Amino acid sequence: MVKISKTFVEKVQVPETGHTVHWDGGHDRAVKGYGLRVTAHGKRVFIVAGRVHGRQLQYTIGPFGQFTEDEARSKARSVLQQMREGIDPRDTRRSDEAMKVTLGQVCASYVGRPGKLKPNTASEYQRFVETVFSAWKDKPIIGITEDDVRKRHREMVDGGLDGKRPAPGSANAAFVTLRILMNYAGRQYRRADGTPLIGHNPVTVLKDHWAPLKARTDRYIDRRKIGAVWNKLQEARTTPKNRDHLSAIDLTIFALLTGARRNEMAALTWDRVNIDDADPSNCWWHIDERKRGDPLWLPLSSQAVALLKLRPRRKMPDGTDSPFVFASWGSNGHIADARSPMELVSEVAGKHLSLHDCRRSFSNYAMRECRIGKFETDMLTGHKPAQDDITARAYLDLQRLDWLQPEVQKVGDWIVQQAAVAAGANVVALDTDRAA
Repeated sequence: MVKISKTFVEKVQVPETGHTVHWDGGHDRAVKGYGLRVTAHGKRVFIVAGRVHGRQLQYTIGPFGQFTEDEARSKARSVLQQMREGIDPRDTRRSDEAMKVTLGQVCASYVGRPGKLKPNTASEYQRFVETVFSAWKDKPIIGITEDDVRKRHREMVDGGLDGKRPAPGSANAAFVTLRILMNYAGRQYRRADGTPLIGHNPVTVLKDHWAPLKARTDRYIDRRKIGAVWNKLQEARTTPKNRDHLSAIDLTIFALLTGARRNEMAALTWDRVNIDDADPSNCWWHIDERKRGDPLWLPLSSQAVALLKLRPRRKMPDGTDSPFVFASWGSNGHIADARSPMELVSEVAGKHLSLHDCRRSFSNYAMRECRIGKFETDMLTGHKPAQDDITARAYLDLQRLDWLQPEVQKVGDWIVQQAAVAAGANVVALDTDRAA
């Protein structure tokens, strides 16, 4: 045994291999069980050894430099006292670490579980944490209170992220995400007494206060405006501000022709597109990472095929082509949104619309204007058949939808027809000679 002091720690001899342990003793301030581990690399670490319920264990206090010798000795006394009281200091350390875990760390752990979440879902969870809950992201998750939840939910309902436009749907979705993350933290992290870190989920305070969602039956481009919208988008294609703007315009047009979800289109790669000039039914695009359900092979109208043929390829720094159909020259590699062309669409349509409203527009045109059945429209927009539709769910191939190419073609033809009408193709010049 030796007298562990600052001088001893600084001058202790380093072993040639492995490590040696020096135990404190032989002086008035000696702490039985307090020691210093020295490695062949010169690392000096303060440790404690003792028994908890008769079981021998060794606990690492920390390295010299992070702890002074006086701090380490004081910590050793505290840890040894815990051991005498039957408390495993390793549990206490885990508890201390759990008490500090942040919302951002919980989210990273939750979405990082292999094979548990689809990429789009994981991305959505991370987006809510980065935006809606940005003020809480780097703070201990146990610090989120019911009052915090009420206040932030109301802020989102009344003003959305920018405080300018109500967003009840986003508010509800964000707090469902927070509830899931809180429940996960409760299962994965423990306090010193072994109880869950989150004993009461503060999001449950919203149980009777979820924002009522108004059906968005009017959030689509009116049939009387779609022709003008189509023509404006085609005109914008001829004079885009830059390459990303052209990609965003084409993404918007593709949305009108397919009714697809934003992320499914934005992340589309060329290896998941097939164009067969000799067989329209063999023109399709493939979604392998869906929000819900199995992969899909969706038919393309002739208008969508023409658009894809016009898409320029982005050259990568190594000389290869970008894999993305709607490529971006930004960090993502592909377009993430289409705000600029949707502002143009909103102006012509006379109402504020988002890219998702192109999906609603497609469904309205399919069923109301082209008289396509709900089942076929649901299939084309990636919705699952009803649970009680046994024939569809058990017998039909609902992944390869080439048999619905005539239906998607009807929608494309109808939109182009409306564009011709808006351009004046339905106007018959007066016969002035006969009128005279």
